[in-house]
Amino acid sequence: MSSRPTSATPAVDHATAPARPALIWTALVLVYVLWGSTYLGIRVAVESLPPLTSAALRFAAAAVVLGLVLRLRRGPGALRVDWRQLGSAALVGVLLLAGGNGLVVLAESGPEGTALPSGIAALLVATVPLLVVLLRTVGGDRPRPWTFAGVAVGFVGLVLLVLPGGGSGSVPLVGALTVVAGAVSWSVGSYLSGRIRMPADPFVATVYEMLAGAAALAVVAAVRGELDGFSPAEVTGRSWAALVYLMVAGSLVAFTAYVWLLAHAPISLVSTYAYVNPAVAVALGALLVAEPVTPQVLLGGAVIVAGVAVVVSTERPHRSAARPVKGAAPEPARR
Repeated sequence: MSSRPTSATPAVDHATAPARPALIWTALVLVYVLWGSTYLGIRVAVESLPPLTSAALRFAAAAVVLGLVLRLRRGPGALRVDWRQLGSAALVGVLLLAGGNGLVVLAESGPEGTALPSGIAALLVATVPLLVVLLRTVGGDRPRPWTFAGVAVGFVGLVLLVLPGGGSGSVPLVGALTVVAGAVSWSVGSYLSGRIRMPADPFVATVYEMLAGAAALAVVAAVRGELDGFSPAEVTGRSWAALVYLMVAGSLVAFTAYVWLLAHAPISLVSTYAYVNPAVAVALGALLVAEPVTPQVLLGGAVIVAGVAVVVSTERPHRSAARPVKGAAPEPARR
């Protein structure tokens, strides 16, 4: 909810010449791999960094960099929005980044056996498109019957994934429920972002969303006492490197590639990241940090991904629904 882009629909110049397939697939691979890898990046960052503090640092730094780039490229008025747009962006940012991403970070922190493996977190976050369909239904939309079938399949996979299985490879239930709560927060933020008055430019919206999310995360981190006795000297180089990777690869590079894809590729193709990211996260977790991949994880994960694939392929969502992390087919989070 590696952070799973955020609200607003990029303005699309329909006169622009079609992008070359090679560029489209390059950008798509960046989104597949970089967003899929952010779950592992979070796990490594929280090994020696306070969890919510690390998330606040990540989004604050990314917001400053993106804001400076926009200011230099577009001039003094690049970030100008009215108060209503600012409030909307702040609300969405708190829901997506403080609620959605922050709870994922908390779930992945802690001692072994308590912390949720990064691959499992990604599979649970993949339920976001399913949750958004339910929110749309409550709001009066009428998704297609096949969409509801995909939602049902996805939630069966969720139950299979979190059922107590015993043994060292069982999924920590508290961590799993924490991520599900984060997925709900991300879903609400994604749903609201298409129904309230947001900044028209998605990059500008993202700057304010990340600033609001970072501020909320910093406040909660302070209340939790994360900085009591904390010393930067105790943070490992491995965790610092992971934090920088999350800032650059997850919050800047992958986000830019995603927004470019929205303007140059069919949304049905762009939306495939919703079920590729979890597979990437599970594979990286198993290969790089030996996270267990049990038959239960494979079965539950496969059923979730199948359900999401049905939803994505049958919905043909509007661009505003495609964003959401993750940074969202309603997005499962830009991480």
